[in-house]
Amino acid sequence: MDVDTRLLRSFLAVAEDGSLTRAAERVYVSQPALTKQIRQLETQLGVRLFDRSRAGMALTGPGRELARLVPKVLAAWDDALRATRAADRQASRVLRVGFLASAANEATQEIVAAFARRRPGWRAELRQAAWTNPSAGLATGDVDVALLRLPFPGQEVLRVEPLFSEPRWVALPATHPLAARDTIAFRELWDEPFVAAPQETGAWRDHWLAAEEREGHPVRVGAVTEQPDDWLNAIANGYGIALAPQSAARFYARPGVVYRPVTGVSPTHVGVAWASADDRNPVVLDFVRCCLDLAGQV
Repeated sequence: MDVDTRLLRSFLAVAEDGSLTRAAERVYVSQPALTKQIRQLETQLGVRLFDRSRAGMALTGPGRELARLVPKVLAAWDDALRATRAADRQASRVLRVGFLASAANEATQEIVAAFARRRPGWRAELRQAAWTNPSAGLATGDVDVALLRLPFPGQEVLRVEPLFSEPRWVALPATHPLAARDTIAFRELWDEPFVAAPQETGAWRDHWLAAEEREGHPVRVGAVTEQPDDWLNAIANGYGIALAPQSAARFYARPGVVYRPVTGVSPTHVGVAWASADDRNPVVLDFVRCCLDLAGQV
């Protein structure tokens, strides 16, 4: 019998968290999709893995045995996959770098150039990910290293080095009553509808809604998007406003959208991240060193 490793990862997340809600955030899927995956795995195996109740998801006897063995299976597969991809990249001399939106801003090009000088003959290939993939492919091994906005789901099991921070501003429709202001207090935005990332991005979505900085005031979501172009269109069309890095005013300028400084909200941070399995990978570490060397210049 062949079982999709994605189902095993979903099973393990639920087994460890005991909650479909928390586990869904960990594996970047919606709760209904995760429920469907667990049922699919139970059907394939022909056993019941969880006892479901209002208190959460409790492992059955067969479920406990599977939970004991699955980490070894997944670790072996991850090692094999990473080694195979590393061999391919070594042969092609390409380092795959994941990123979201503007990555490390203007420093991105300098980092890539510094890496080329440090590793002659190698090329850093930049790969942009959707907001539904907050690790930009690093968690799944699709990239070797990533330039990311912190915090992001799953970063606790990865290596992360902060590079710089910048203020969070607000992106508004040009026709919004507050668009004429030079500076806006975050409290004045609490009742506004926000354009948000998909719910399965969990803490990453909450960070960009500043959910923990509203003193318990509920968030209103006017639209959900997962790509910068859709995000800009939603704002320009008046479906909501959004917090954004200050640099978005440079990287995502467009008619119909204005950016304004916001007071009363914490800054956003950019970091470079890589898998612990690459702690001794000299190519990955060279890229990280280029990031750290240039961080003070941003």
